[in-house]
Amino acid sequence: MPKAKISAVGCFVPPQVLTNDDLSRMVVTNDAWIVERTGIKERHIAEKTIATSDMALEAARDALQQRGVGPDELEAVIVCTVTPDMLFPSTACLVQHKLGAKGAWGFDLVAACSGFLYGLTVAAQMVCAGSHGKILVIGADTMSRIIDYTDRSTCILFGDGAGAFLVEASEDDYSGYIGHLNEIDGSGAPFLNMPAGGSRMPASTETVNARQHYVKQEGQQVFKFAVRKMFELSEAILRRHGFQASDVKLLIPHQANKRIITATAERLGIPPENVVINLDRFGNTTAATIPLAARDALAEGRLKKGDLILFAAVGAGYTAGVSLWRWAY
Repeated sequence: MPKAKISAVGCFVPPQVLTNDDLSRMVVTNDAWIVERTGIKERHIAEKTIATSDMALEAARDALQQRGVGPDELEAVIVCTVTPDMLFPSTACLVQHKLGAKGAWGFDLVAACSGFLYGLTVAAQMVCAGSHGKILVIGADTMSRIIDYTDRSTCILFGDGAGAFLVEASEDDYSGYIGHLNEIDGSGAPFLNMPAGGSRMPASTETVNARQHYVKQEGQQVFKFAVRKMFELSEAILRRHGFQASDVKLLIPHQANKRIITATAERLGIPPENVVINLDRFGNTTAATIPLAARDALAEGRLKKGDLILFAAVGAGYTAGVSLWRWAY
């Protein structure tokens, strides 16, 4: 059976930047307070004319160009997002059409901040099964459209962006996908959600006036779960495949909060130089954080062929996941 590898990384962030100082003129906060609690200094915000499919398309084109692959070679497009252009058709349909990937099928995957890892799991399994040769996994979110900029507990956290991995069959048995562990825990649903807009609370004058179409979060509950679960799953997958934390060249985690990332790394025994953190420049872009972090690690020369890479994420749901790969290029 074939082995799956990541063969290209493409990304896009909108040019407009929202700094902590900008936010201090919108809510009662300041740069020092935000940096101390989150590690974030700025985030990118999409213009009103830009939707999730637009950013996803740019990330997709970037990944294909990096690899020198045409859209007609794709067999599937998976778009991981909680901010689709519309409820239907899927954002994957919109991206597939704009990209010109005429031979591809695809779908949207909703798992919040764990979405990209879940999409990566699906793509790896499809390639390893031998049913697909090339799959594009895209994480894209326009979080600024569902953030309440009068709520300082959430508006400081999120930004907009998109990232994509091209997943295809590996030519050797060494490079590529090793394994994953994914979990969900629905008891966490009350602590991070967007209450309105679905079948339980359809859009109405009342839901709009009550500001129920924005992200709601109980930060302490999410923080505690994220640190515990990212550590537990990371430790478990390394043990399952016969590795130790010292074998990990890079931990590339979901970029939600610097304190979550550093606490997880410390518990695992992974030194700071082996952890990728770029949320200071992008904030939490939800499904896009991991490909954006991988792109930066590549650009900085920190991610090289043969490196053992551990991806980890926790998101609303709760969702949680880790994925272990041997980098292929």
